[in-house]
Amino acid sequence: MAAAQIYNMLMDYKGNVTVKIDGLAASAASVIAMAGTKVLVSPVSMMMIHNPATIAMGNSAEMQKAIAMLDEVKESIMNAYEIKTGLSRTKISHLMDAETWMDANSAVEMGFADEIMKRSEAEDIDVPQVSMVYSRASVTNSLMEKLAQHCKIEKPAAEPVTDTGRKADDLLERLNLIKNHF
Repeated sequence: MAAAQIYNMLMDYKGNVTVKIDGLAASAASVIAMAGTKVLVSPVSMMMIHNPATIAMGNSAEMQKAIAMLDEVKESIMNAYEIKTGLSRTKISHLMDAETWMDANSAVEMGFADEIMKRSEAEDIDVPQVSMVYSRASVTNSLMEKLAQHCKIEKPAAEPVTDTGRKADDLLERLNLIKNHF
């Protein structure tokens, strides 16, 4: 029932609704997808439709009510599929009975989707000049330089940290130089 409400909310929206299926739209999600003005599927996505299901408990009369309810739910789901795909109700019913799985091509062929998403042409993008490589020595050296600038002291005479094995000793030595400055 929640899928029906979401479908109706999207259908009531005055603007265009683009649905992008980038993984799996199965069961109730496939119904929601039918509300899209345009339904786009990733080349590696899937869609699955099936008959509604429920859990019922009780006597024969209650079981008959559950069966009748499932038949009505199926009819309402078929409405959404029929509006989007233009397929006959008989064809849609058979697809649901068979629990039909569709890849992107099948979904477009049968009308459950409008087109397969494609990579957009890359524009000229400025490549950032910042290195994304993490280096403990670089971080330590940068920190020490910033501390020295902030404290307005001369850069320590020690060489920059290059060997991570002596990094801790060098850091302590530099911190002591800053501490002794005050």
